[in-house]
Amino acid sequence: MLERVTVPALFPPPTYSHATVVEAGTKLAFLAGAVPLDVDGKVVGADDAVRQAEQVLVNLGEQLRAVGSDLGQVVATDVYVVSSEPSVLSAVWEVVEASGLSVGPHSSTLVGVACLGYTGQLVEITATAVVPEGGEGDGEVAQS
Repeated sequence: MLERVTVPALFPPPTYSHATVVEAGTKLAFLAGAVPLDVDGKVVGADDAVRQAEQVLVNLGEQLRAVGSDLGQVVATDVYVVSSEPSVLSAVWEVVEASGLSVGPHSSTLVGVACLGYTGQLVEITATAVVPEGGEGDGEVAQS
């Protein structure tokens, strides 16, 4: 069970919640940063943060499906954008909003950064998601 909280004593956030509470006993998935690479490892959307955000969300959706979850079950994200321009960050956030990821809305942080891990990479999103009971993923499982 998810409870999304907007704190009345704080400025109301435009499209995210201040906190998300997950009931104990719920299975969670902590996802590595989704990046704008295609299946061949090439950066999609060179010099286009909006196009990269779209690819990152496609890849994030694949990560979620692999663990038996989906965009609607995401409880928190960190969105990294290589830019110091608020307009570029806002354009990326509009893609996030339109994706269904902000349904709820989830808790999120949007950050402008100097660089990311791949040459030409402009966007990366990390996520934590609930894996619903009976969620059957199609990923390879390695347990330790």
